[in-house]
Amino acid sequence: MYKKIVIPTDGSDVSIEAAKHGINIAKEFDAEVYAIYVVDVSPFVGLPAEGSWEMISELLKEEGHEALKKVKKLAEEWGVKIHTEMLEGVPAKEIVEFAEKKKADLIVMGTTGKTGLERILLGSVAERVIKNAHCPVLVVKKPKK
Repeated sequence: MYKKIVIPTDGSDVSIEAAKHGINIAKEFDAEVYAIYVVDVSPFVGLPAEGSWEMISELLKEEGHEALKKVKKLAEEWGVKIHTEMLEGVPAKEIVEFAEKKKADLIVMGTTGKTGLERILLGSVAERVIKNAHCPVLVVKKPKK
């Protein structure tokens, strides 16, 4: 049923929880996992100093490498085949396009559960992925403590 599963991560607790779910599903179906991290360039468009963007970009890429390393370690511990990739752009758009390009059967991702004005104004990455993805999307909430 599932052969290719895309797991977007940002390194947060909820994205690691989602990765655990995705990796567990991959193990059950003998599927491959594609863990991706998207360097979100949208908040920094139009910054006056080019050097500022380069510094921010490097920090975000470093964060991305750490996030991908966590997911890769989990997959390897479970004996699941994993590929990692870092992308740049608007997260929801990049996730959907990557999943289509890889012909993914499932996207598994976390949500921070935005509420109120922030959600009305910005929406959420998960919502945009759900609306635009060609395949099913499993959204994992942060477990209550």
